[in-house]
Amino acid sequence: MEPSPAQASPLMRFGLAMLCMAAFLALPGIADKGIVFLAGTVALQMVFGLTWNLMFGQTGLVSFGHASFFAVGGYAYAYAARALPQVHPLLTFAGAGLLCAAIAALVGLIALRRSQGVYFAILTLALSQIVYLVISSSAALGREDGFTGIRRPKLPLGWTTIDLAAGNAYYYFIVVVSALLAGIVWWVTHSRVGRVFRAIQQDPERAAFLGIPVQRYRLMSYAIASGVAGVTGALFGPWLQILTPEVAHWTASARPILYTLLGGVHFFWGPAVGALGFAVLEYGTRTLHGISEIVTGAILLAVVLAAPGGILGAVARLRQRITGKERRP
Repeated sequence: MEPSPAQASPLMRFGLAMLCMAAFLALPGIADKGIVFLAGTVALQMVFGLTWNLMFGQTGLVSFGHASFFAVGGYAYAYAARALPQVHPLLTFAGAGLLCAAIAALVGLIALRRSQGVYFAILTLALSQIVYLVISSSAALGREDGFTGIRRPKLPLGWTTIDLAAGNAYYYFIVVVSALLAGIVWWVTHSRVGRVFRAIQQDPERAAFLGIPVQRYRLMSYAIASGVAGVTGALFGPWLQILTPEVAHWTASARPILYTLLGGVHFFWGPAVGALGFAVLEYGTRTLHGISEIVTGAILLAVVLAAPGGILGAVARLRQRITGKERRP
């Protein structure tokens, strides 16, 4: 029996996701080291964007300081890996994410009770600047010079040990772990909890009237998104092998917002597509010295104005015109 459009569409999306992962895994064999380094960074930025949209697209929380958790996760892993080298690297990565989730839970427990909307966004921006100032003034974290000498770890697996510093091993590690993290975000979004998140995003007052503890679920989305963002930051440190306070700056927090708007806020993979598109745009304008930011900004503005639903929204409208079938909400 021929599958219905509702059945075929998720299968098609899964196939495209697997094709994208296969392209990332095949890249070291066909591209130079510069492109491979950029691809590893893009893989992490894709997940970073997905975590921001887990808050905004699902529960309506706007955070202007999401990069603070990326930075905390990165610095926490770097410091722990140097101070406690005997701890398994996977535990250190997980510990960085748990630390970020705990901090987000504590901050959200206070902030969400007293502020919502733009006030919560400003509080998260203030948190980001506090993290930036703490890192910049901490001698143990390298101050403005950054935390240097972050080594790519060796990964004991019982029967063997994988040296992630050898060749492209850490790149493959990043791609696989990024796929797993994206899978976790996807599972949360499409689980029962995700359905509650969407009910809150659509109408928080009605959700509260139906007995849903709105603030509790918003706090949950904030903690999960921050924890996964912390793991991506922890992965970024050994990839770059140095961390500077700029990773906690408010401009770094603008990136996942831009990815989401560019790719499509109403689509799960929108931030990932936006991160990929933004990277391609930056790479394509890298030789325009002095005007690359202006050209990039103008192109992004044109895309957002021409396609308010983002890249995926434009693709969906084009597909609707070609097939004559309306996209399911």
